[in-house]
This record gives sequence, C-alpha cells and structure tokens, in this order.
Amino acid sequence: MTHVLQNVVFPLDRDPDLLPLYVDPETWSVIDEEPVRVSNRAQLGNILSRTSARIVAGRRVSFGTYFNAFPASYWQHWTAVRNVTLTVRTVGPATILVYRSNGAGVKQRLETREVDGAATSTFELVLDQYSDGGFIWFDIVADEKSALFEGAEWTTELDPMRDGKASIGITTFNKPDYCVWTLMNLADSPEVLDVVDRIFLVDQGDRRVDAQPEFGEVAARLGETLQVVTQPNLGGSGGFARAMTETLARPESEFVQLLDDDVRIEPESIRRSVVFGRFATVPTIVGAHMFDLLDRPKLHAWAEVVDDTPFMWRALYQEKLPHDFSVANLRQSPLLHMRLDADYNGWWMCLIPVSILRDVGLSLPAFIKWDDAEFCLRAREAGYPTVSMPGVALWHVSWVGKDDSIDWQAYFHARNRIVAGLLHSPAPNGGTLLRHSMRVDLKHLMMMQYYPVALRHQALRDVLSGPEHMRANLATAMPAARAVAKEYPETVVHRDSGVPLRSRRGRLVFKRMKQHSFDSPTGLRLRWFTTTTLISHWLHAPKPANLEQPEVEFGKGDAHWWRLPLYDSALVSSADGSGKNVYTRDRRKFRKMLLDSVGLHRRLRRDWPRLAASYRAAAPELTSPAAWQRTFEEAS
Repeated sequence: MTHVLQNVVFPLDRDPDLLPLYVDPETWSVIDEEPVRVSNRAQLGNILSRTSARIVAGRRVSFGTYFNAFPASYWQHWTAVRNVTLTVRTVGPATILVYRSNGAGVKQRLETREVDGAATSTFELVLDQYSDGGFIWFDIVADEKSALFEGAEWTTELDPMRDGKASIGITTFNKPDYCVWTLMNLADSPEVLDVVDRIFLVDQGDRRVDAQPEFGEVAARLGETLQVVTQPNLGGSGGFARAMTETLARPESEFVQLLDDDVRIEPESIRRSVVFGRFATVPTIVGAHMFDLLDRPKLHAWAEVVDDTPFMWRALYQEKLPHDFSVANLRQSPLLHMRLDADYNGWWMCLIPVSILRDVGLSLPAFIKWDDAEFCLRAREAGYPTVSMPGVALWHVSWVGKDDSIDWQAYFHARNRIVAGLLHSPAPNGGTLLRHSMRVDLKHLMMMQYYPVALRHQALRDVLSGPEHMRANLATAMPAARAVAKEYPETVVHRDSGVPLRSRRGRLVFKRMKQHSFDSPTGLRLRWFTTTTLISHWLHAPKPANLEQPEVEFGKGDAHWWRLPLYDSALVSSADGSGKNVYTRDRRKFRKMLLDSVGLHRRLRRDWPRLAASYRAAAPELTSPAAWQRTFEEAS
C-alpha cells in the first residue's frame, strides 16, 4: 500500500510574504556571503490552486523551500523508512532536477529528467546518507513554452508502526475569531480530516466561539467531528489536559494534536505530523516550528532545549533566530539543514501519542508556562523523544511586542520553572537555577519593577508550601496575581489622552547594538555595578523632584537593567507601544523585597533535596487523568 508522507502545497492565502516559504519563483545568488535576489519574481497569479502552478517559459522554480523540501534526515533518524518515491505531475516541456543536501547544507544533484506533454515522473530515493542532516527537493525549469505543475507528493510503500487517527485539542480564552478561522481551514482540508478523529475545542472564555456568526456554518460542515467543551479558565495546562482526557476516551484516537488559539495553521502540517507520528519507531512527540503571525516569513522557534545547569529554556542556536525566509531561503541557510534534536516543543502545535499519556500522565497543573517543557522532559525520562519537525509549522502571535516577565505571568514564570527544576534538574540543588532566580529579583528591583518581584516572592512561598498548592490554586492564582497589580503604580499604562507625559530631562537615546549584542557590564564591572547600585538604592532616598515628574524617558528597547538603576524615576514605553509606564524608586519596598529575596532563596537552597523528593513523589497524582477529571468536575 502506498502512504503519502508529504504533499507539495502552495499557501492558503494569496499573500506575497508567504511565497518564500513554499516556492522560490526566482533566481537567487550569493555575493560576499549575503543572499541577493537578481531576477524576476513570479506573480501570485501563476499559482493556480493549492497544489498547481504555471511555470512561465524560460523560468526556473525551486521547491527546495521550508514547506516543500523533504526533511530526509528526520525521516532516516526517527523512522524505519528508507525508500521514498517522489512523484511529480507536469504538462508541457520542462526539465525536472532533483537535489539533495547534507548536514552542512551542501547541494548535490541526484537526477535530471526532460519531460513534455502530460507527464508523471517518479524518482526512487534512498534515505541512507542523512545522519547529520539534509533535505531532498526538486526544481522545475520551463523550456520555450510555459509548463503546468499539477502536483507532487513523497510516498513510501512501507507500512507505518501505528495507524490510528488524531484528535485535535484547541484551548482558547477569548480568541473566537482565530478559532473560527482554524475550524474553517480544517473544514476546507478533507485530506487532513482523513487523519482526524475529533476536534475538541476547549473554550475557557466568556467570548464564546460558538456565539460567532460564522460558527454555525463551519460546525455544520464538520458535523460530529467537532465537539465544543466549556469550562472555567484553568489556563493552557487545564485546557490541554481536558483535550488529553477527552482523547483518552476515544479508542479511534492514537494521538492528541494540541493547538493554541491565536494561530493560523498550515493544514498540511497537521497531516504531516500525524503521518510522521505513525511511522516513528517509538512513540514520539512531534512538535511544530513557530512563525510570526504578524511577520509571516520569520521563523521564531525551532528545536527547543532546556539547559541543565541554569535549568532554563532556549532554542538551539538561539542567536540565529528569528530567521527571515524573505532574506535567505532554505537553500541559502546551511544551519537549517542540520538535524536539530529537541528536548521539548511548545504547545502552540504539538502531537502527543496517547500511549505516552497513559504512561507518564497528563499536563502538570501549572496554568501556563513550563507545562509543555515539563511534560516533554517527563516523557524523555520515560524513553519518549520529542522531534521538532521541519515543514511542520504554524503562525503564532510572537513575543515581539510583549513582556510577560513583568506582568501577572511573572508568578508562573518563577514558580513553574522552579517546580520543573525540582522534578527534572539533574544538577545538585538545581545547579545555578536559584542563583539565576536571585539575579532576576535583583534586576527587577534595580529597575524599580516591584510588582513582578512581589509575584515572584509569592511563587517561591507557594513552592516552599509543597506540591499540593498547584492544584489547589489552579483557578485562583491568575486572578490573585492580577489583583496585586493595584498595589503597584508602575503597572498602570498611561495612554495618550491628548496631553503626552514628559520627563524632566527628556528622552535618552542610545546607539543601537547588533542583534544579540549588548553594552551591559560583565565580569568585575558587573559585580561592581551591582554592588554599588544595591548600596545606593538602600541608602539614598529619591529626590522629591524626580517623584513629582519622571526624571528621564526611555524607549522600551533602551530600558535595560544596567541603565534604569542610574535614575530615581523613568518614563518607559510599554512593550506594545500603546502607552508608557512610570517607574519610580521606592526605598522602603526595595529594602523589604531585597531582604525577602535573600531569605526565600536561602530557604529554597537549604530545602531543595526535601522539596525535590516531595514534588517527585506527588507528580503521578498531580498529572493523573483521574485527578484532572476531579478538577474538571469541581470547576464545573
């Protein structure tokens, strides 16, 4: 039996920004190691359908792109597939050229074929030289007349290890328009619905998806495949745990495909992830990459890992992100050809086999932050890998224009990282995690950001209280954290009311550094700066004039922790540019919070072994389907 591993597709939207992710309708060259476009860009009008296009006479089109190149390395490493057939259908005179790359991105031609008329060309390919990385793709060159490309797919005759369907679990909180769009795209994709058992839409908001005017039509089209589940807001972890629970009750579901709400999907990616999960030699978590929804050629997240010593998440080659495919395509980006192995994948889109759920449990009741990383680390310890799969991706609202480290989410950043460290850190006493946590407190205090410090300290107290607090405050921790904001004036965003806020000394402008490069103090300068700043803030009260009116103004990109502490007050643009926050030094809060921070971190360091044992012993109950079921019943 023939199994389709990957279809060649064109974008759903007629958006020119998306073209570089699907097809390279132009010639590129490299000058002084910089990619340069040197000839004509094909018009969107040459794309005829989701799977067909016109190749203009004399033009060359490459399918060596993010969504249409075949990730041979991942298929060789994680599955038993070794023989793949590429089938290309064309009409008219053309030349088809098949290429491969290795882990260094070096291109090699595998085969060339001249075609004319209505032609179906097949290429038999062997996956045996892709251990370190590499893709396979094809180009089409039209001859003296235009040719039609009528579709292509990558197939295998090998039967998969498992053949069940996936249930999709979408967790949403007041993002009904995005959810309706996702449902409409799924309804328009019968090839995706062929691998879908149920779509569980877990609605935790008060702006209901099923109240949208378009919902009735799309619900009728999806029929019994769609099931809307309503519950109070239990965060991402509670919503996804509900989708996991519902999927466990479906014998037809071999996987649960988690999807965030504020996304735009590529339906073929959903199909690809399910097919890859079916062929994986062991039950495998299949994660998707994340593109920026508001700057769609930019890849923001891939192959994420947790560094053991500081126990902190990051992407492999973090300094190379975001990658802009409108500037450098796949063939010009050697790093993208490496096989990048991940520790975890964000739950914006992540396929999880139900066999893993039965073995290791469901999501930790974390509300948000670290629930996805903790789950994948737990699965890895049980022998189940996570694969961050190229060509499997969606568009998500990125963190550009956000700073959730200083809003109510600061509580969850602090608590859940430490809890995950207690559960999984291999380093004695969590390595440098607590030292790093203390530094985060000091930076916020020096920057006059007292609200996130208050939340972080509550998080540390809750961790010290034991694992039982996590389920007990699942529904209350977020509103409690938001309520605390009223006690901290710096949380107020002052929006333009016709009379703009101004500082006494005007705006400070700094020389822009290169991306990932900063002018921050390091080494002995860092220690001296920190020590003298802490002493100064402890001893000296702010000047009255600087309390009446902000002393200086900073743009958000300039308001770093080594700049703000030099002033008594500052006017700082909000991350999304919608207004400004006023930061004012408060010596009383500073002194109390500094002492609290030292004491809490000392207690955590002293009690780490006992707490780690306690949280690890409680983890099976915290993540069990039965415990989650009780939570859903109590919340309802």
